[in-house]
Amino acid sequence: MNNVVVKIKRLHPDTQIPRYEHYGDSGADLVSVISTVIAPREWRGIPTGIAAEVPPGYELQVRPRSGLALKQGITVLNTPGTIDAGYRGEIVVILLNLNSEPFSIVKGQKIAQLVVAPVIFGQFQEVEELTPSTRNQGGFGSTGTIYTGANNG
Repeated sequence: MNNVVVKIKRLHPDTQIPRYEHYGDSGADLVSVISTVIAPREWRGIPTGIAAEVPPGYELQVRPRSGLALKQGITVLNTPGTIDAGYRGEIVVILLNLNSEPFSIVKGQKIAQLVVAPVIFGQFQEVEELTPSTRNQGGFGSTGTIYTGANNG
């Protein structure tokens, strides 16, 4: 496993530094520093009380917690949320409540995962024509396959 040092600054007395729950996990837990309620179909920025210094060539990605998504219908609105290497402000998680019931967050609750990821810089080159492909301009659902969620296999 590769290790990348990400410097973390506490911005709040109740801040919890992100940590991995189990060896080998890709996501470290992000914790709320406030208690609040998110109404059904509402989204809210939830402060974590931390700022980070991400090394050049890396980013932090904020991702939903699978248990909150499955059991409560809570997800990260802009998933994955991106924290660029140059950003030094507080990491705020934008949570969305897709449930029909209000969702209560208590201070100290795990609300999202933080993943350290390498960044690959693209070189965008303007051209007159693109190389043809078998898909060409076919978009989402262009194969005619209908996914029903059932195991059709």
